[in-house]
Amino acid sequence: MSIHKQLSDYSRELDECVRCGACQAQCPSYLAIGKEGAAARGKIVLAAEVLAGRMELDEEGKRDLALCLLCGACARTCPNHVPTDAIVSALRREISEKDGLSTIGKGVAALTGNPRLLGTLVRGTKIFSSLLFRRIPETSGLRLRFSPQNLQDRVLPPLPRRNLFSRLPERLQGKAGKATLAFFAGCTITYLYPEMGEATARLLNRLGYTVLIPRGQGCCGMPALSSGNGALVEQLAHTNTAAFDTAAFPSEPIEHIITACASCGGALTRFYGEMQTEALHDFSGKVMDIHAFLKKEGCIDTLAALPKNSDRVKVCYHDPCHLKNHGITREPRELLRALPTVDYVEMDGAALCCGLGGTFSASQPGLSRAIADRKIAGLSASGAELVASGCPGCIMQLNDIIHRAGLPMRAVHTMNLALAALEEGLSDTAILHSGHPPCQNTSVAPWATES
Repeated sequence: MSIHKQLSDYSRELDECVRCGACQAQCPSYLAIGKEGAAARGKIVLAAEVLAGRMELDEEGKRDLALCLLCGACARTCPNHVPTDAIVSALRREISEKDGLSTIGKGVAALTGNPRLLGTLVRGTKIFSSLLFRRIPETSGLRLRFSPQNLQDRVLPPLPRRNLFSRLPERLQGKAGKATLAFFAGCTITYLYPEMGEATARLLNRLGYTVLIPRGQGCCGMPALSSGNGALVEQLAHTNTAAFDTAAFPSEPIEHIITACASCGGALTRFYGEMQTEALHDFSGKVMDIHAFLKKEGCIDTLAALPKNSDRVKVCYHDPCHLKNHGITREPRELLRALPTVDYVEMDGAALCCGLGGTFSASQPGLSRAIADRKIAGLSASGAELVASGCPGCIMQLNDIIHRAGLPMRAVHTMNLALAALEEGLSDTAILHSGHPPCQNTSVAPWATES
């Protein structure tokens, strides 16, 4: 029996849409193409008609549903709190159950449903990277050699030599009396940007916390959710709850499950919370974004007390949709302002969607870039050397935007900058060119364990 809500479970919410159009001003797809079917209001009308049996989804209706990034901006701004993103997800599940998964959906299932295969493919791709990619020297990025025409210019991050699990032990011992935390990394951090996960775990550890990084964790399920694969989302949800269950760490009561990926945080809280099992609700209730945690624990004040550097790097900030929609906008900015290595500047259009949307950028590459291009003016006008964010997917997209626009900056994770503030001897040049700090210094917190 499915633990997902079905379309029929949203009948009351569908009736609460008053067609006011407030969603239009927030929908990235609608703002890019001006099509009614792209906005939440159009999708709600479509879903209500399907549920009432007055129509069946035709190809045009399916195309309209494909225009949704599941960014949640419509649900956040709806005066009646209609959860359009959850309703679209329910419709996509019905489509895939009836018609089967799309080609992209099958690829997502093959990779995210099998972490061992994903790790093997990443290692294999690293070995054959010279055949698959060509390097872009000025950004140290990679561009696909063989891809569809509309993806040929896509810039991807250099592939790491080791994934997160090979960089860190499963347990980093903290200071006596401090809480035990668990870190949910997610696929992108684990396999593409392990330095972001390492920075997050080591930062928490150097602030005194014991950090657990369960090896049994997998993908959060957001890519599968986007492609309508409800069965895989359920499978991954059960896998992750089992990996973080207290039975796996009987002597380590976990206070919070920390995320450093906005999309993972959105999936584990928003969408796991929609599923109808007590275990998932309990799991979801422990999940907390790293910025919100640092604020709650007073750690931002600790960082602010460090001596200010005389030569600081100018940094602006991009709001990931899945942080913004959870009200986490102030905390990342407070963190950046507190860092002694950073001269923070606010960017115009910081809250504009980057256009990635997980599989959306692959299924709708032209629209994804049209949405992304709305970021260029703000990035350029900021005068920043770095744009920080709390989502690895956004960072990947931002670096692609920056490369295409020829801007003299790069995107990094806030946690890389935060750990850098605790690293002795790290220069601004190292921040700019490495994108992540070396994790060797133990003088800040002598109880921290190094791998």
